Amino acid sequence: MTDEEIIKADLIEAARKRFAGPVSFLLSAPELKFLPAPDVPEIAVAGRSNVGKSSLLNAITGRNGLARASVTPGRTQELNVFEVGEPTLFRIVDMPGYGFAEAPKDVVRQWKHLVQDYLRGRVVLRRVLVLIDCRHGIKPVDREIMTLLDKAAVSFQVVLTKGDKIKPTELAKVHEATSAAARIHPAAYPEVIATSAEKGVGIPELRAAVLAAATGQ
Repeated sequence: MTDEEIIKADLIEAARKRFAGPVSFLLSAPELKFLPAPDVPEIAVAGRSNVGKSSLLNAITGRNGLARASVTPGRTQELNVFEVGEPTLFRIVDMPGYGFAEAPKDVVRQWKHLVQDYLRGRVVLRRVLVLIDCRHGIKPVDREIMTLLDKAAVSFQVVLTKGDKIKPTELAKVHEATSAAARIHPAAYPEVIATSAEKGVGIPELRAAVLAAATGQ
């Protein structure tokens, strides 16, 4: 193994151990003022409604019921905060899903304000994971979020979800196209991770990326 491969393997194992330890739901915040004090790093998770955020969060943490998947897409209207470690090493913030057309306009407006306020005003935010359903690729609403992150100078990493739902050859093409699209955004982290919450594919690597971003490794 090369030095780089050894470092990566060590980080994957460190992340596995970290998430095998204490992880708990803390609170849901409808406004920024309800968030905990900004005293530890935060990693946020963003994505269109029904992109599989809850399933991915459960896979990362190894806990089936930690994040609740809703039958109705777009029901997450608050910032859901999870703590990792005891004492808390960092937090994961599940952001409201975006792009759900059936939600009332005033609710959508409220979501947008909450998301924008959080992205622009949270000093401990280290990275945002932007989830993209590999079956659909990057949509205009995803580009809006990426541009917002560019403007807010917040580092983000694109994560492909539901990788088991398409053929490996198709996934490779989507991965390549998504990587190319992400490269035009100055705030984008260069590596795109393809995952399957159901099969566990890419989850160890994503855990490692989260730990590295949160702890500055």
